[in-house]
Amino acid sequence: MLLFSTSLILAGLAAAQSEWGQCGGIGWTGGTTCPSGWTCVAQNPYYSQCLQSTGSSSIGTTGTVSSTASTSVVGTTTTSSPTSTATLTGIAASAPTIGPSKAVGKLPALGWNAWNAYGCNINEDKILAAANQFISLGLADVGYEYINIDDCWSEMQRDPSTGRIVPDPSKFPNGISGVADQVHALGLKFGIYSDAGTATCAGFPGSLGNELLDATTFAEWGVDYLKYDNCNVPGNWSDSGTPPGGDWYNSNSAIRYRQMTAALNETGRPFQFNLCIWGAANVWDWGARVGHSWRMSGDSSASWGYITNILTTNVQHLSSIDFYSHNDMDMMEIGNGDLTIQEQRTHFAVWSFLKSPILLGTDLSQLNSTQLSIIKNAELIAFHQDPNVGGPASPFTPTPSASSTSPPEFYAGQSSKGIHVFIVNTGSATASKTFNFANVPGLGTGSFLVHDMWAGTDVGKFTDSYTISVEAHDTAALFISPA
Repeated sequence: MLLFSTSLILAGLAAAQSEWGQCGGIGWTGGTTCPSGWTCVAQNPYYSQCLQSTGSSSIGTTGTVSSTASTSVVGTTTTSSPTSTATLTGIAASAPTIGPSKAVGKLPALGWNAWNAYGCNINEDKILAAANQFISLGLADVGYEYINIDDCWSEMQRDPSTGRIVPDPSKFPNGISGVADQVHALGLKFGIYSDAGTATCAGFPGSLGNELLDATTFAEWGVDYLKYDNCNVPGNWSDSGTPPGGDWYNSNSAIRYRQMTAALNETGRPFQFNLCIWGAANVWDWGARVGHSWRMSGDSSASWGYITNILTTNVQHLSSIDFYSHNDMDMMEIGNGDLTIQEQRTHFAVWSFLKSPILLGTDLSQLNSTQLSIIKNAELIAFHQDPNVGGPASPFTPTPSASSTSPPEFYAGQSSKGIHVFIVNTGSATASKTFNFANVPGLGTGSFLVHDMWAGTDVGKFTDSYTISVEAHDTAALFISPA
């Protein structure tokens, strides 16, 4: 979640940015000039920062770093260690290498997050309303389980005597533990938010330097899921270039997250750990060694452009997806903005067949029956939550003469049942889409039964190829089995 205060923007307009300050990025309207001797360096598409023109690329790391690592399971966690004889010093040499819990996170999360619906305007009643709607709307029955708070849940200052983050008593009069207890009583799990910087995106206390204290606090409160953001990072914890040896696992960005992984493990409580790092630091290459899922971009929006952009980004990194390892395309926008029903179907289908976490992000009481049928589709959820197949669907060429598109429109994937085909119509008009069965990986030639996963009904038997009419921005979801 990216949030820039009005005061910061106005300050940026008035003068050059400060040392280590933000100087650019998508949505940034503040100053873009850095002090003398400092350069505005893009950290990711959403955040550029004033860095010293001559500085090391990774604070505290030297030598050549191997990207190859060996892993061994220790209890419910995975320990990783570099296999090369490269020398690491400073931060990288002492950084923990323990991996995330294997007691949770095998499959992508299904749940709800408060941010897209309410932003900072959250309170206990809204969180518990969502939890109860999981039950009354039947969402829990199809697998949704996480009820997650986002930013703005705490007071602005830590407790001066204990150093702990303090829940805002006006928003959460029964404390976070009181909310967690009520969520657990419904048979659900509870998530919270913090930041791998000195402050959250909204300016509340971050966890950098307080990882074990905060992890212990969250564990005592009964937290099951942590979304860990990437705002307000001090300059000495930033990355101004590729780390030595090109191994981003030893970058300052990764180490900030590795410190929280170790702290969560130290509590003895299994946490599902989401790295909200906005696609920075090549997170898809090392994310599974640190957490269960990782954001691939900045914040989602209720727009067709966001859906196609994040799809285009994600298909470049599908090899990163497997059990305990999920590219996060950010929270659902179904029920928000002006997305058509067809666009909302594509939103859900793409997140499902690419096995992104699915966290609903709207006031659940406002969803209509059509929207509920989309997010409760049993066959798409079964593909998403398959206990035997961890990989996503992947693009394929539908016919020998088909031209490539960006993003790709045709995807095939395997489940415990067999082979599935998904067709995304990225065009602005209804179109006929054809694929040859022989072009679908794993099918071969012959006659096949085509089943519509949206309708839950068989379409019929076809030989050699199948053609379907797909509405603008809609997605066909099909199961293909031998006739």
